[in-house]
Amino acid sequence: MAQVANADLHGLQAALLNTTGDVPLHKRFRALFTLKSLKTDEAIQIISRGFEDPSALLKHELAYCLGQIKSPKALPTLQAVLEDTSEDPMVRHEAAEAMGAISASDSLQILRKHLNDAERTVRETCEIAIAKIEWDNSEEGKQHAHANSKAEDIVPTYTSIDPAPPTSGLLSGPAKPDQITEDTVKSLQAKLLDPNLPLFERYRAMFGLRNIGTPDAVNALASGFSDGSALFKHEIAFVFGQMLSPHSVPSLIKVLENNGESEMVRHEAAEALGGIATPEVLPYLKKWMSIDDSPRVVRESCQVAIDMWEYENSNEFQYADGLGAAASTVAISA
Repeated sequence: MAQVANADLHGLQAALLNTTGDVPLHKRFRALFTLKSLKTDEAIQIISRGFEDPSALLKHELAYCLGQIKSPKALPTLQAVLEDTSEDPMVRHEAAEAMGAISASDSLQILRKHLNDAERTVRETCEIAIAKIEWDNSEEGKQHAHANSKAEDIVPTYTSIDPAPPTSGLLSGPAKPDQITEDTVKSLQAKLLDPNLPLFERYRAMFGLRNIGTPDAVNALASGFSDGSALFKHEIAFVFGQMLSPHSVPSLIKVLENNGESEMVRHEAAEALGGIATPEVLPYLKKWMSIDDSPRVVRESCQVAIDMWEYENSNEFQYADGLGAAASTVAISA
């Protein structure tokens, strides 16, 4: 756990909460991800205060970070956000997902309450979060957690707490070449696209394909953009942001350019493009940041994505604000 001086903590708080009123959004994001890496009670308190902000994009990122810290002390804030039906559905969805990441059995009651929520993204997220908490407490989940705790010398490719574990056999990732066949990818794609399966199982196939990571796996994931669920599609875009495969760029640009697509899907596509940071994506990010009548969350996501693109193409060590040694590499939320 990182330790920082009070002056540094106050500086991060001032940046995140924009106390001067003139802190650019991307700098607030950098402060947020530095605070996330600290994993202290003080960091949780500061992040929780940010929910007073009008930006849905920022608030959904706050919820994501609280989930990744994985502290039950964040649960009262997350529960209040989920319960607030006047809040943006994208923010409420992220609060429910964060509760699943923290995986406290006490959260099951409130998550079940919102299985009949008026917002589809909230209902679906609660369904997945419940299944995740139940899986974490299953025999397979406990065995996986035990194995991970013993594998101290193995650095995982993906360190995020995901809303669902990859399909069995692909839990640790990345998959070894001798584990992958054409039929493996096709089988996972079939599960990914099967609307009759529970979303949790489709998510497991999604993260299994992520762990395979081949161009064929990217193509299989991209086929999920035809689904009717905005939540499902936004998670595919998030996975592409984790994989950082240039092979996914055309499908992500297509999503970003689609005015008829859900804002939460386009936002996630923009941030994935910023993380992949190949030369051809920058003009698209600049274009959608500057279109005044495009949705605010899309404009703001492009602003943050441009900062990510510049970071990836710079000599900066870490995506953080002022405390590079304390901060971990960024993984913008789902």
